[in-house]
Amino acid sequence: MSADTRTSAEQHTQALLAARQTPRLHVPRHVTSANIRAQIHGTSAIGRFNAAVAVRITKVVGTMYCAYVFSLIALVALPAAIQQGSPTVLVNWLSSNFLQLVLLPIIMVGQNVISTAQDARAEADHETLTALSQMNRQQLEILEGQGRILELLRTKVV
Repeated sequence: MSADTRTSAEQHTQALLAARQTPRLHVPRHVTSANIRAQIHGTSAIGRFNAAVAVRITKVVGTMYCAYVFSLIALVALPAAIQQGSPTVLVNWLSSNFLQLVLLPIIMVGQNVISTAQDARAEADHETLTALSQMNRQQLEILEGQGRILELLRTKVV
């Protein structure tokens, strides 16, 4: 874990402890892909480079175009497998060449679609919860003001 990430995590932990002592204090935390990438690969130049390369390769391989190319590559070996006539060779071609080459990018595309939907929901939830937290803070301030008014009225009546 890098020093920047550790410092941020420590600051968040301290803020959470303060929030427990003062329930009105809420510390919203917005987690982004950049935060996660920094935790996984670090914030050094090499870590950023490794993260960029990994994301780029994932974006290229995780496309349906790549699935089509991999299908064509797998089909190139099919005539040789058929020519041998052995069921073992055909099963080997199907499992090794076709399924592994073609299903990898298709599964990645599906995961990307699911991940994008989850990210959108998380962003919407974050915005909603931040707004609710702000409204809660305002309600507590109003209640405290009403409590002060009631206390003043009590002291005037007595």
